[in-house]
Amino acid sequence: MSKADADATDGYDDARETDVLVVGSGIAGLAAALGAAREGADVTVATKATRPEGASSWWAQGGIAVSRDDPGQFKRDILAASADTADPAAVDVLVDNANDAVRDVLVDTLDVDFDTNGDDYDFTREAAHDQDRILHVDAATGKAIHVPFLHYLDDHDGVTVRDDTAALQLITHEGRVHGALLESDGEVTPTYAGAVVLATGGIGDLYPRSTNPDGSTGDGVAMAALAGADTEDMEYVQFHPTVYTGEDPFLVSEAVRGEGGLLRNDEGERFMPDYHEDAELAPRDVVARAVEKEREATGEVWLDVSGLDFAGEFPGLAGKCESRGVEWQRGIPVGPAEHFLCGGVAVDDRGRASLDRLYAVGECSCTGVHGANRLASTSLLEGLVWGLRAGEDAAGHDASVVEAPDLLDRDPALPENFASEKFVRLRRVMDEYVGLRRHPDDLGRAQAVLRRLKGEVDAYVRTRTSRSLYELRYASVTALLVTRAAAENDRSVGTHNIVEADEARAR
Repeated sequence: MSKADADATDGYDDARETDVLVVGSGIAGLAAALGAAREGADVTVATKATRPEGASSWWAQGGIAVSRDDPGQFKRDILAASADTADPAAVDVLVDNANDAVRDVLVDTLDVDFDTNGDDYDFTREAAHDQDRILHVDAATGKAIHVPFLHYLDDHDGVTVRDDTAALQLITHEGRVHGALLESDGEVTPTYAGAVVLATGGIGDLYPRSTNPDGSTGDGVAMAALAGADTEDMEYVQFHPTVYTGEDPFLVSEAVRGEGGLLRNDEGERFMPDYHEDAELAPRDVVARAVEKEREATGEVWLDVSGLDFAGEFPGLAGKCESRGVEWQRGIPVGPAEHFLCGGVAVDDRGRASLDRLYAVGECSCTGVHGANRLASTSLLEGLVWGLRAGEDAAGHDASVVEAPDLLDRDPALPENFASEKFVRLRRVMDEYVGLRRHPDDLGRAQAVLRRLKGEVDAYVRTRTSRSLYELRYASVTALLVTRAAAENDRSVGTHNIVEADEARAR
């Protein structure tokens, strides 16, 4: 390291260099690491998750969609689910690369044991799909992919995975990203990279009920936005319609409805045919709002699985029901919960953001594939396809050392429950005003509260450095981005539903 480099790292005990720094360890981040390593790059994967449950991909149930022999129909289904708001060019990238990416990585490289039906794969169907095209492993596909993917990269000479390591801030200079400040066990270290790939997952911690793992605080979106990167489609937050409503909630896969599960209100009436011609297999935004309305009107909504071999086809879900004392033979009580951010850091077909040498993939990115509403079982596929493409493109750049931001930690530590108490306030605002149904006046109120919260947190960040404080900062920034985008969009479409004030507050 030269004297100039040493001067740039003053204030830190150590600094590291890598060709490609990937932040996040879901399928998108792991695919980016694989893509870069295949190009000969030295790759560091930094993830604040602990293995393996801390990554969103591990929790994915339904499966991964492929084009099979009809990419044209797959494209039409994606566009229809998005209410024709998805970017057709981005959808072409997804469907044209789907079969090859899944075969290359998941089948040939990782040997994922997808369910079969005789000599062929047991393709299933989920909401808004026109045909059976979803590969799955029971109702735990994410886990079946994620674990072998981590093990494969652990054994790869060019890849280093750093668990329990959080990115606190990007290192930037003159419009280019040079790395990130990483925190592990209370120590902050600059890691310089030829390129940085953000793959930090979703925003579940912004809402009181979510299918995301703990720690889904929108880090990548906020980190990129604060560094000056563009974001897009932030108002489109998808809620999954069938999440168990009791203690210790869990997602009940869309595949259950694909196999014949029916939604009934507390009076025993099947109601989805009254809301959409595709009934239980309507797009997620339609089903989620219908379920919420029926819960409000009758008290509860039940997923009726009596017409299928639930224990035989979905043994994992049946086990979850039984462990919670749910008599699934009589129905599973379900309701909506935050599930997926359709927007994020704006990127191109290679995952490149508006800042030089910055990439974003997976749920923290906005490729244009989802538009206002995501088609079921396309999230793992998008992460895989864009992760590989971004990793390949990010390789080939050398790291250069610039002056790293100096994060101060000179004031007394905040109370242990400081961040958790602020999160309660943030979640209450997002739940009441920026959920399934929104009113312009409520969005204005939410922005005012969130701006005050962000101002408070920023004041503390100036003199204190801790992971929980930065997570709160990034959650407040991301919440503001979601709310601001919602306030600026006066068109009800997909997951963004503008209603009258009385209806918005009737929850």
